[in-house]
Amino acid sequence: MSWQRVRGHEALVRAFQRVIRRGRLAHAYLFTGPQGVGKKLFATELAKTLLCEVAESRLEACDVCPSCVQVEAGTHPDFFCVGRPEDALEFPIDVMRDLCQRFSLKSARGRGKVVVLDDADDLNEESANCFLKTLEEPPPRSVLILIGSSPDRQLPTIVSRCQVVNFAPLPSADVADLLRAGGVEDNALIELLLPLSEGSPGVARALSEPALWEFRSALLEGLTAAHVDSVELSRQWTRFVEEAGKESAAQRRRASLCLGLLLSFLQDALRLSLGAAPRLIDPLQQQAVRALAERLDADRILALMERCLEADFHIDRRVQLVLVLEALMDALGQRIG
Repeated sequence: MSWQRVRGHEALVRAFQRVIRRGRLAHAYLFTGPQGVGKKLFATELAKTLLCEVAESRLEACDVCPSCVQVEAGTHPDFFCVGRPEDALEFPIDVMRDLCQRFSLKSARGRGKVVVLDDADDLNEESANCFLKTLEEPPPRSVLILIGSSPDRQLPTIVSRCQVVNFAPLPSADVADLLRAGGVEDNALIELLLPLSEGSPGVARALSEPALWEFRSALLEGLTAAHVDSVELSRQWTRFVEEAGKESAAQRRRASLCLGLLLSFLQDALRLSLGAAPRLIDPLQQQAVRALAERLDADRILALMERCLEADFHIDRRVQLVLVLEALMDALGQRIG
């Protein structure tokens, strides 16, 4: 019952079922893989199963006992789900110290403790070393689950104490089903989202926002005009990301999603420039893609893509959005001409 929400990772569910039956559950796991493929959801379902008052030697939570209900609500005294604060560049040491101190206390329900540490990629050396002590000497019957993108983003001392579990992108059919279940009914839009999402339902859902596609059209129209007004385009982009809300994290997410859509447009222009079939062409943007491919050679399109990736990196590192977008639009305007 409890695993019905987890799609595309049935092999991992079966693997953990075998581990539970054999009593070979490790004390620490590092879940790696693309963003939005369900790593945190899987970790929460695993925590719910381990803390369930009914499940014993099987990997199946009852979903109705007090422990299951509290895990779902985030109020279970033995379940800790912690991530980097939205306004922080790295995982703060004070947050890590508080987690380790609370985790070291005796289990309130007597079934052990579970930590889900999101944003493990953002552990700095100080917070990682603090967490390392807990990894080396965890409380009895405890399980620690770190969620990141790649073992390469973690300190070797952290990786060496965890079993690495890699989450692959989901099949397109699963992504499409999840989009429809989430209320996306436009089949043409779903067909556009599938290659863009690269197997990530989370990314696909974020890209399904109609306002993103409306802004993409306006942005591409400006970038393929005879004269690129970079100042006006940067103003439009800044205004659009600010409409996402006052939280800087929401604005950064929207800016990054826009960059992803722009990159998909440039990738298709590059493929056409090299004589290959485009990977994705929005029917409404076919003329713009072909016009840019005829206007610029492959080297110049590659330079535009590299500049977009650089801007995305700066957004991820919390550089001021207005400056990032102004610099990007200025660079694109100069290169497109």
